[in-house]
Amino acid sequence: MSDREQNTQDPARRCGFVAVLGAPNAGKSTLVNRLIGAKVSIVSPKAQTTRARIAGIAVTGAIQTVYLDLPGVFAPRRRLDRAMVDAAWRGAGDADFVLLVVDAKRGFDDETAQIVAALRDRGIAAGLVVNKIDLIKRPPLLDLVATLNREGAFTDTFLVSAATGDGTADLKRAIEARLPAGPWHYPEDQLTDISERLLAAEVTREQAFLQLHQELPYALAVETEKWEDFADGSARIEQTIYVQRDGQRKIVIGEKGAKVKAIGAAARAELARILGRNIHLFLHVKVAENWGEKRDFYRTWGLEYDV
Repeated sequence: MSDREQNTQDPARRCGFVAVLGAPNAGKSTLVNRLIGAKVSIVSPKAQTTRARIAGIAVTGAIQTVYLDLPGVFAPRRRLDRAMVDAAWRGAGDADFVLLVVDAKRGFDDETAQIVAALRDRGIAAGLVVNKIDLIKRPPLLDLVATLNREGAFTDTFLVSAATGDGTADLKRAIEARLPAGPWHYPEDQLTDISERLLAAEVTREQAFLQLHQELPYALAVETEKWEDFADGSARIEQTIYVQRDGQRKIVIGEKGAKVKAIGAAARAELARILGRNIHLFLHVKVAENWGEKRDFYRTWGLEYDV
């Protein structure tokens, strides 16, 4: 019997799903990447970066933890907003354990208050994770923790900085201790459940946000349209960046194509690092006024269209 077969039959084997819930830009994706020890979710300073439910998979001995990086919960205004919030609550409802991530610097704002109330109404007992503790002094931090625990029924409270790693090792151990006994859901070397095509699109979207800064609103989507693998291990990827207006297209392209070239170069380097192979990336920018109503996007992202 191989070591892998023996591990598969290990009676001590445990596995569980952990939903990482919170308001937009609370640091959920940074935290998930930190807990896994690899990048599976894109990160940007902009709120509502995460659109799809992304599973990041971590293995410690006989324990497999599946972290669900969920879209931020906020007051929805359009179809995509409603689909994202629906995905967040469905993920929380399906998980073995829920973490509510709160931005310590932002504090107990209206969005967080609404999430805490919704958790209470749904009967979900969550672990409280106060993130970004490196950005706030100790007295107001302790006041925030006290306020949150008065408002919600939390099983545990963790103080962390996903950016620096402070407190995350203790959080990870506490999560693993809560997971139920049972077989693993994924192979031991798998880091995420999303396809390479979607991962590539997400990486390019991340770089577009980082390169464009405040110049472009969230009216942007990326689709991987072609993927060709070569015998030398490299891959040729063609993607389309969709925007809603011609003025936005000009911003993405930039003067003499400089901006889209910079986005492509950064995305290509990041993909090569993540995938461990040479990437030939080609980007096209198209105007599609109603891309937010395109049912195929929702299917790709694992979102419900009719919510």
